[in-house]
Amino acid sequence: MAVIFDITEKPKLNNPILIEGLPGIGYVAGIASLHLITELKAKRFAQMVSSSFHDFAVTTQNGNVTSPINELYYVKREDGNRDLIIWYGNTQAMSITGQYELCGKTLKFAQELGCNYVISIGGFKRDEALSVPNIYSTATDLDTMATVLDLGTKVMVGNVFGIAGISIGLAKLYNMKGFSLLVDTPSMNPDVNAARYALMTLFKFLNFTVDLTNLEQTGNEIKRSLELIGLLKSISEEKKKEEQQLRWFI
Repeated sequence: MAVIFDITEKPKLNNPILIEGLPGIGYVAGIASLHLITELKAKRFAQMVSSSFHDFAVTTQNGNVTSPINELYYVKREDGNRDLIIWYGNTQAMSITGQYELCGKTLKFAQELGCNYVISIGGFKRDEALSVPNIYSTATDLDTMATVLDLGTKVMVGNVFGIAGISIGLAKLYNMKGFSLLVDTPSMNPDVNAARYALMTLFKFLNFTVDLTNLEQTGNEIKRSLELIGLLKSISEEKKKEEQQLRWFI
């Protein structure tokens, strides 16, 4: 097995835009994409599993199993504008080969649904938190770059790692256009404030808005899901660890 798609529906969409929202630095993309899915009542139509995902499954107290997975959701906009495909999951692939294969197959599948535009979201690691974070971007071409700069972003100079970067780089090979939104974040832990600014910038481009009142709740949901699969230590575990470390100084 490399990458397997479990497709429950092939929706007919209006010139859809693919929004990539997989976990990364500050889990900015994960919070943003999950909030879109929740608030827009997006419908899941495909799941993807890869042999490059984490090599474990987690059991819950009632015996259910949670596995590393990616999902695709769609939103049909009632205002007649371009529909959305939201790429959400609890992991990225754990190898370079796996990242490229997962991204390439997802882009190809989205293209089969009429998609020719990709937006990736991510965090940009900073040493300290900013109440109003900077947002950086890169794009598939100069015309698209000019569009995203008009949204108030700055040019990203350097490397964009993971799916956030690969999806924009590969999009050109599929004759697709798109850009990335990378928001300042000081932490590897879920950063709700950074996700808020990512979404506000995204809304400018999409020309619509979504209620952000419950964004903090979405961030907490991301934390719980990450704790469940062992990718984020719970607050109680971290406190216990700190107490154990302090004992050495008594």
